[in-house]
Parts: sequence; structure tokens; C-alpha cells
Amino acid sequence: MANLVVVGAQWGDEGKGKIVDILTERADVVARFQGGHNAGHTVVVDDEEFILHLIPSGILHEGTTCVIGNGVVVDPKALISEIRELEGRGIRVEGRLYVSNKAHVIMPYHVAIDQGSEQSKGSDKIGTTGRGIGPCYVDKMGRSGIRAGDLLRPEDLRAKLEKNLGWVNVVLKELYGAKPFDVGALHAEYLKFAEDLAPFIADVSPRLFSAMDSGKHLLLEGAQGTLLDVDHGTYPFVTSSSPTAGGACTGLGIGPNHIHGVLGITKAYTTRVGSGPFPTEQDNDLGQALRKKGGEYGATTGRARRCGWLDMVAVRYAVRTNSLTGLAITKLDVLDDLEEIKVCTAYKLNGKTIDSFPYDAESLARVEPVYETLPGWKQSTVGVVNFDKLPAVAQDYIRYIEKATGVPVDMVSTGKKRSETIILRDPFKA
Repeated sequence: MANLVVVGAQWGDEGKGKIVDILTERADVVARFQGGHNAGHTVVVDDEEFILHLIPSGILHEGTTCVIGNGVVVDPKALISEIRELEGRGIRVEGRLYVSNKAHVIMPYHVAIDQGSEQSKGSDKIGTTGRGIGPCYVDKMGRSGIRAGDLLRPEDLRAKLEKNLGWVNVVLKELYGAKPFDVGALHAEYLKFAEDLAPFIADVSPRLFSAMDSGKHLLLEGAQGTLLDVDHGTYPFVTSSSPTAGGACTGLGIGPNHIHGVLGITKAYTTRVGSGPFPTEQDNDLGQALRKKGGEYGATTGRARRCGWLDMVAVRYAVRTNSLTGLAITKLDVLDDLEEIKVCTAYKLNGKTIDSFPYDAESLARVEPVYETLPGWKQSTVGVVNFDKLPAVAQDYIRYIEKATGVPVDMVSTGKKRSETIILRDPFKA
């Protein structure tokens, strides 16, 4: 038995979907532990593209069980749509996907509050996707949330909706000038969702422990990335959950002793979506070139990603925060055309050089990156599957990252396809 956590080591969008898809060949269970349908994974299998938002990409492997944990917030309409899309393309979902009965449910009023709140902030927007993720987590922490298991109890669901809408409608009307919700209509709509989701809602914890007791491999998948963690990220420009490795325990009900390795995913450069500080951002022709070649547009929202050089200060912070045991480098091929490559090794803040990641977004917004310039390889790495076949300078770049982080590189992605990957170490065995 080996249980592996996979997390993003940057601001999300690191290419976790492809890496998880590859690792699923070794996993018996793939479990998502936080976030909502604001995340997205794009996986290419035999030239066929799949975009997944809530369901783990392990669903593309027949025989793999997929779990949506209690740490995830679920929009029933989005989940049902995703299930139908997969089934319409010949992927069997029922009997292979289980949604925790403790997972909190996104309601339409969460979306209305999310959008109203963002609009009211003006230039101080956080940059949320407006899909109700944050307000749903607010209700969870405020102990007024509705959970997936509640959908299967009509009377309890009605009572909770009546209680919540008593204050929600006041907020929507008085604060945001938005239309209030009708209890009866909302109750009826979600009872229909419950009919579709009833075969999937379950107490997932016993299933996970049964799998572990049977000696099976578990792959525990986070959305977003370390620098968007609500506690450890660039607050307040963060998500509303814990996409770091610790979130796997609270988001699935598994103790730390059952975690055997943590794989961090990082691009060969850096990207960020939405507002917030980004020290190595290249808001210029280089950034545009990286965006174009890397296809840097959100799988869920289509928003253009901000692009910049690899930030080793941030990656080292992710190494420490997650206790990473290995790294996977994605999109190496995007750097193929560059004459030289810069890597941020430290920051200058208030005239002093620092090599640690500031705790606050205000300080991070003021830092100046200290760069080391490395040679580019000016050769195509697309589709290379053997490390020794990479250009020598590209090999040096990977080894440079290993030395700078103190963590071995287990995998290197050299293209979109599942097959375009170099495996240096098996993360499960490592």
C-alpha cells in the first residue's frame, strides 16, 4: 500500500490533471479533497480532450474508483452535467464515483452573494470565478451549510433552506440589490438534483479505509495550488480552502500516518490567474509568448493567465509547506525557443535581499526578484520520453531545480499528451 498526495506548488494551473491521469495507472482510488468547480483539469487521451472540473481524472481509467471528499464544495447542477458529459462519451461513472455525504452543497444564493460581493469591491476585487465557492465555505464555517446528505432528506433540506433564506434574502436585497430566492422553488429544484445524485452520495471514509486495508494505492488530489491556500497563500488573494497537503487529511478524513508521499507539481515557468502579487510576472512580449505557446487559458473560465519566470523562492516555500517528497515539472517544452531563461532565486525587499516567501501580500507586491540567467536549449523537447534524450542544457535546467529545492524531480512533462512524459522515479515507490 502507498498513498500519494498530489498538490500544486505554485498558484494553481500547474498541469495536475495530466500528472494525476498518468499516476492513476498505478492508483486504485483517486480522491479529490478540496475546492469546487472553479478548478479544472484538461487531459488529452489519444488526441481526445477531456475537461474535468469536479470529478477526478481517474474516472478516465476503467476500474479506478473516484471520490469527491468532504472538503470539496459541490454544485449539484455542475456535477450532474459533468457526469452526463462523461457518460455521453462512453465513460462509465455510476458505481465508480462516490460523493461524500459530508461535502457541502453550493446553492444559487452562494453564487449571487459571490458575484454581488466581487462587484461591490470595484478595483479591490479578489478575482474569484463568481461560482459561489467562497460563500459556500463561509456557510460551512458559520455552521449554516447544507451538505450532500441533506439532499436525501427532503424535510431537513426544507427546514435548512427556510432558515438560511431568512437572512440571505435580506443581504441580497439590501446590500447587493439582487433578487431574493423562493424557498419552495429552490427546494423543488434541489430535490430533482437529489434524484440524480442519490446513487453517488455515500459515506466515503469507510470505503477509503477498506481500500487501504486491502493494500490498494490511493491518490489524493488537490485543486488550485499552495500559493492560493487560505492560510498559507497570498491572502486575501487566495481560494477558500486548503489545497496544501494537510488539506488531504481534513478533506477526506484520513490521518497523517496514512500519507506516504507528497508530489508537488510546478511548471517550468510560473503563471497566475486573477488578482494578487506576482513577483516574476512578465507583462510584455515574453509573457504573451509564454501564454500563447503554453495555451495559458483557464480550463474552467477561459481567463488568460498571467505568465512569468520560474520563482524558486515560491517553490521552496511550497516544498516546506507541503513536505514535498518529489516534484513533477510540466510544460518544459514551452521554453524550447528561448535563448536564455531567468530563474528568480531571491527577493529584494526594503533594500535587503531575502530568500524566504513573505507572509503578507502587501510585502510580496513590493519585492524585486533577484534573477539568475541560464542558457536556453533552442531545441524541441516535445514528446521526449527519456531524460537522456533531452538537450543537455534542458537536463541541466531540471537538475538546477532539484539542487535549488533539495527535492528530486520524479516526472517531466514534454507535451499535452499522456504519452509525452518522462518518468525519472515512480512517485508511489519513492
